[in-house]
Amino acid sequence: MAHAGGIKESIFAWEGKDKTGKTVRGELRAGGEAVVNVTLRRQGIMVTKVKKKVYRSGKKVTDKDITLFTRQLATMMKAGVPLLQSFDIVGKGHANPAVSKLVMDLRADIETGTSLNGAFRKFPLYFDPLFCNLVGAGEQAGILEDLLTRLAIYKEKTLAMKAKIKSALTYPIAILAVAFIVTAVIMIWVVPAFKEVFTSFGADLPTPTLVVMAISEFFVDWWYVIFGGLFASVYFFFQAWRRSLSMQQAMDRLLLKVPVFGAVIRKATIARWTRTLATMFAAGVPLVEALDSVGGAAGNAVYLDATRKIQSEVSTGVSLTVAMQNVEVFPNMVTQMVAIGEESGALDSMLGKVADFFEEEVDEAVASLSSLMEPAIMVILGVLIGGLVVAMYLPIFKLGSVV
Repeated sequence: MAHAGGIKESIFAWEGKDKTGKTVRGELRAGGEAVVNVTLRRQGIMVTKVKKKVYRSGKKVTDKDITLFTRQLATMMKAGVPLLQSFDIVGKGHANPAVSKLVMDLRADIETGTSLNGAFRKFPLYFDPLFCNLVGAGEQAGILEDLLTRLAIYKEKTLAMKAKIKSALTYPIAILAVAFIVTAVIMIWVVPAFKEVFTSFGADLPTPTLVVMAISEFFVDWWYVIFGGLFASVYFFFQAWRRSLSMQQAMDRLLLKVPVFGAVIRKATIARWTRTLATMFAAGVPLVEALDSVGGAAGNAVYLDATRKIQSEVSTGVSLTVAMQNVEVFPNMVTQMVAIGEESGALDSMLGKVADFFEEEVDEAVASLSSLMEPAIMVILGVLIGGLVVAMYLPIFKLGSVV
């Protein structure tokens, strides 16, 4: 962080003696050692040692790190540990130096009088608007401990959901990638060895063998184009996905329509959407404001567009139920539960129940998906590898019958 004047600030560990002669230690963010000395002298501390803290570069700060930090902070505040001390415990005890640095930067900000919400907003890469809005609402209402606990639960459930979806998609992709590599190895090294043997036979080869040998020749001649083209395509696809908004929207729409997987992704998106709105609404954030964070948290462009339409209609006085029915992306059960919640005045509770239901649905879908995919993948691999082996052994069987 830097001052308005452009002076770079660092964290300094200091040691000194107070007015009673007692040794005291601490940390302070400042522009240099001289500033530390002046600041502490004003507080009546005679400084004996000042050292700039150097943080080793660690792994990047992940969403899992932020979730764990939120849970630790919530637990300590509930136990009555003072805020600055909580940051000290979490920051100094973390295995990842990048997280330690982030926590100590936050602590230094709070020590200078910045609100917790204000300190988090200085690091938008790690703390999204939803996180900051909830912390701000907790500070204003004086229920920060409860809201941090609610936020920790929300982040843990969201993280678990993402992990399940990722595992469901990773397994078939990994198997297919391995199958492609094995096939390429057979085509480039194994089939040419068979080809040399078959040419010495002098007999006509079966059609399947000729087809495999032709594909093998293509692989041998153009392997660098095939692999280079494949890796370049994957790289440019992900770059375009990351940078192009229209590409993201198109892919998000396509993902929801993919057979089997689309249903799982839709359920996970609805679970995140309802969980986020329930958490925001329970924190006392007005509905129109809460919908600002909800669309982005859903993680799908279709639901982001739908949320904007819902927000626009709700701001003109339309009920949430009617607005959700109008966008036609939510199942009937969801809108009915929301209607009951609005009528009974327990919208956050009903939204929470919807989120629980869809999270369970995703759990079951992922479990059944894994058990269904295993035999399907075995069949694909069996046909692919088995077909290659049979095609290469057919001439040997033919030769045996002649002999």
